[in-house]
Amino acid sequence: MRQIRQYRSISQCSEEPDSIPVEFGCACLHISRTAYYAWLSGKMSKRDTDNARLAEKIEQIHTENPDKGYRRIRDDLEHDYGIRVNNKRVLRLCRAKSIRSTIKYRNNGCTRHAADPQYLAENILNRDFHADKPDTKWLTDVTEFKWYEGVEVHKLYLCAILDLYDRRIVAYVIRDRNDNSLVFDTFKKAVRTNPDAHPLFHSDRGFQYTNRKFHQMLEEHKMVQSMSRVAHCIDNGPMEGFWGILKRERYYGRHFTSRESLVQMIQNYIIYYNTKRVQHNLGILTPWEKHRFGLAA
Repeated sequence: MRQIRQYRSISQCSEEPDSIPVEFGCACLHISRTAYYAWLSGKMSKRDTDNARLAEKIEQIHTENPDKGYRRIRDDLEHDYGIRVNNKRVLRLCRAKSIRSTIKYRNNGCTRHAADPQYLAENILNRDFHADKPDTKWLTDVTEFKWYEGVEVHKLYLCAILDLYDRRIVAYVIRDRNDNSLVFDTFKKAVRTNPDAHPLFHSDRGFQYTNRKFHQMLEEHKMVQSMSRVAHCIDNGPMEGFWGILKRERYYGRHFTSRESLVQMIQNYIIYYNTKRVQHNLGILTPWEKHRFGLAA
């Protein structure tokens, strides 16, 4: 066990001629002096032993995914290891190990609203973000990324469609231009892989979504169109939330110097998000696990 090895290291260092103080060793390794002396005397309680094992798992999860805070670490403990503990205990152990999640940044969207919209739909979704089964409510949006070539700044655009039942990314397309084909091709990809889906389709009032041709595409696939109100980002909240999650966990704080590395990051993250990222509001399941449960019901 890693924590036991740390106890032994402190003990060995404190016995050497030029020894370091026990207090200093414990502080450097983020170990409680009380726990260390309990181990040294051979009187570690079951609770202390359990906490040592739990702290090791917590540190392992954090090392693999530094963006995770204590709540997501708690969910991973239950999902991946079958360990059920409360948030307070995980928070306490995280603080003892100086484990903190990545700082949150505000997500600034890149939607360009249509100056002369050809078609406008009512806000039929009306912030009802609950869905009883897969493919009954889809949300969509476009977001912007940047990569750098010397002093030159390049932009990359991601359009994605999210299912409200399982929060999975149904389809996505990455392009260098934020134009109609970006949105249209994302939609075509979604219906190609989900031919029997006829969901309520919600977006903001971006110029691609108010295009009459796009509305006709929705009608051809028997989908009802819904749009957020002007200046009400919360009307498309879960979609905006996904952008924030992606950028906070993999984009902010990094400097991409090639298009390929940025595209690979986005592709890899969406696979990770759909298949491995546990969500508390899905019952400690990944989007794909929730999706399979929904299909089997």
